Amino acid sequence: MRTVTLYLRPGCHLCEEALGHLRALQRELAFRVRQVNIQEDPALLERYDWFIPVVELEGEELARAPVDPARLRRELARRLAAG
Repeated sequence: MRTVTLYLRPGCHLCEEALGHLRALQRELAFRVRQVNIQEDPALLERYDWFIPVVELEGEELARAPVDPARLRRELARRLAAG
């Protein structure tokens, strides 16, 4: 099973929405969600501070804030199908 990484910050409402979109998509598509708190890593904080949430599939960026649920679904489905 492939892993989708969600870069987030606690208390971020856009991050919570993105996580909700991913949880809903998990019912349809097979993947794991890995949550990464950017505040725990200075390099990630510098990289993503103004762009969270950021969604990646195995290192390839799929979405940044604001996350469009329909576009995220299309991109994720396409890339998961490609294997």
